[in-house]
Amino acid sequence: MLNKCIISNFNNTFILKSSEQVVGGKMKIVVQRVKEAEVKVEGKTVGKIGKGFLVLLGVTHTDTKENADYLVKKLCKLRIFTDENDKMNLALKDVNGELLIVSQFTLYADCSQGNRPSFIEAAKPEKANALYEYFCEECAKNGIKVEKGIFGADMKVGLLNDGPVTIIIEK
Repeated sequence: MLNKCIISNFNNTFILKSSEQVVGGKMKIVVQRVKEAEVKVEGKTVGKIGKGFLVLLGVTHTDTKENADYLVKKLCKLRIFTDENDKMNLALKDVNGELLIVSQFTLYADCSQGNRPSFIEAAKPEKANALYEYFCEECAKNGIKVEKGIFGADMKVGLLNDGPVTIIIEK
């Protein structure tokens, strides 16, 4: 089956959407190319990386492992590091990059009515955490160093953007 992507560029932000219909939800990741990133909980560093991707992961109530599998494959092969010709042509493994993955239910904020966002499209914590852990484990199986935040914790995330390059991928 052929996957087609629609790519739009505005200030180095790209949105990749599959044209293929998916049974299940529409899991989201926001990928930021970074020189370094770290996440702290209660003042203590719980995850820290050098060059790589800071990934914010949002899970909705209809998401499945199949959604996660697609995004893991796409993320681990995403070529957004520059090569010797200054073209975005290198993936994480090509640059010995690392992943810092942070669960982010607010990616499902609905601000269409009123000024207070609704989060009813975000998955319940039990389901979201299970898919978050699965996503992190599958990324690690690709031979990439994975650091994580703490699911449900009040996290402070710091990063040094590289570019900046920010990509949103949904499936």
